[in-house]
Amino acid sequence: MTHFPEVPAFTGFNKPSRVEADVQDLDVQGVIPPELDGTFYRVQPEHQFPPKLGNDIAFNGDGMISMFRFKHGKVDYRQRWAKTDKWKLENAAGRALFGAYRNPLTDDEEVKGKIRGTANTNAYIHGGRLYALKEDSPALVMDPNSLETFGYTDFDGKMTGETFSAHPKTDPVTGNMCSFGYASKGVLTTDMTYYEVSPEGELLFEIWWQNPYYAMMHDFAITQDYALFPVMPMTSSWERLEAVKPHFGFDTSMPSYLAVVPRKPVTTAADIRWFKGPSCFAGHVMNAWNEGTKITLDLPVASNNMMPFFPDINDAPFDPVTGSTYLSRWTVDLSQNEEEYRSERLSNMIGEFPKYDDRVTGKKYRYGWLVVIDPSQPVEIKGGSAGGWVMNTLGFVDLETGAEQKYWVGPVSSIQEPCFIPRSPDAAEGDGWIVMVVNRLEERGSELLLFDALEIAKGPIATISIPVRLRFGLHGNWADAAATQSLEAA
Repeated sequence: MTHFPEVPAFTGFNKPSRVEADVQDLDVQGVIPPELDGTFYRVQPEHQFPPKLGNDIAFNGDGMISMFRFKHGKVDYRQRWAKTDKWKLENAAGRALFGAYRNPLTDDEEVKGKIRGTANTNAYIHGGRLYALKEDSPALVMDPNSLETFGYTDFDGKMTGETFSAHPKTDPVTGNMCSFGYASKGVLTTDMTYYEVSPEGELLFEIWWQNPYYAMMHDFAITQDYALFPVMPMTSSWERLEAVKPHFGFDTSMPSYLAVVPRKPVTTAADIRWFKGPSCFAGHVMNAWNEGTKITLDLPVASNNMMPFFPDINDAPFDPVTGSTYLSRWTVDLSQNEEEYRSERLSNMIGEFPKYDDRVTGKKYRYGWLVVIDPSQPVEIKGGSAGGWVMNTLGFVDLETGAEQKYWVGPVSSIQEPCFIPRSPDAAEGDGWIVMVVNRLEERGSELLLFDALEIAKGPIATISIPVRLRFGLHGNWADAAATQSLEAA
């Protein structure tokens, strides 16, 4: 008999649903623009079985992929498990075999040495393939239409690292998918790998180097000429794993770094420039660009740890004030003999999960969107917090004028990561829509909201009812119909 633990991560809104579903023509209030033709993919962690150790964090759930197919003013919905090696082994056993998050020491003997990845962090389209991603493992390939799982890829043996990031970027000029891996030679190693994959799915080259220390390397940015890697002191050790502590802990005594890696096949570790900064937290990036030797990186930054479930290594209590993230700008000039990056705050909104128009990846850009905590709005937690964050506002910032907009979803709701959809391939930057999932906590239900991207304060132009409760999701992306058209035809 299956019974999940009576703890916040598995009760209320967070109660596992474990549902695969197909629903045609979802109920819509408002109007979906008829020209909207493509698919919004997103992923949520969803435990297939109760956790082996009796409790767990959401980040250790198995990947459940949702897709919303927009066409002719209608929306169809499909949801499937990302059937990783872990999922298949546990499904055959009928119970959890893998233990604590990122801790192989807690696994059953029968699965030791197997790939532990859950494919629960991002769903990304490239070269007609859907990649379900988790940063501690290779990329899992799925069919973008049926959501059938094909399996892990090492890109025909050309990928020599063990891990592939959940935050790849597509260069709009070359069409290459740019990505990386950390702990590339195994758990807790400082090895880093940068990859570029052609539009056809061929891995073109790798670059290897060592980080100053083992750190959570969740996201990165690219410019026309460089790949940029913030290194923050969210770290770990074998002592932590042996004690079955949370995998990561935040060490305020350690500095942060920015690594600037030339995007060239001939790049070696000696070509990488390192810039130091104070201890801080920077989990995600917005965008970056370079003008010659001058490099600009925009990202949400907190002066201290923003993740209470990965606590301070010295057991200092979590501080929500210093743990609040603000969109900031880091700059360096490679022509100068600089040793530190410069940082300035761009917005006073407390925000994370940044998004922008992907067509300007690596270029100077104007618009950005964030999931925001607005302390001026009331909060009434009913039904359990979705993911532990009370992020109940969609934020928008115009980086050229400084203008900002907000849309609050109510006192008993929270939101998931927004996604930008361009009106057409050649539309101006920001001309399009924002789509995002809203958690209706009291009703224990979910809705998909569609906004005019540059006028979010006016509220959604369409509200799409989802007949299945979607748990707290992590990341997602939009793919125009053309990106999967050949497979649809097949």
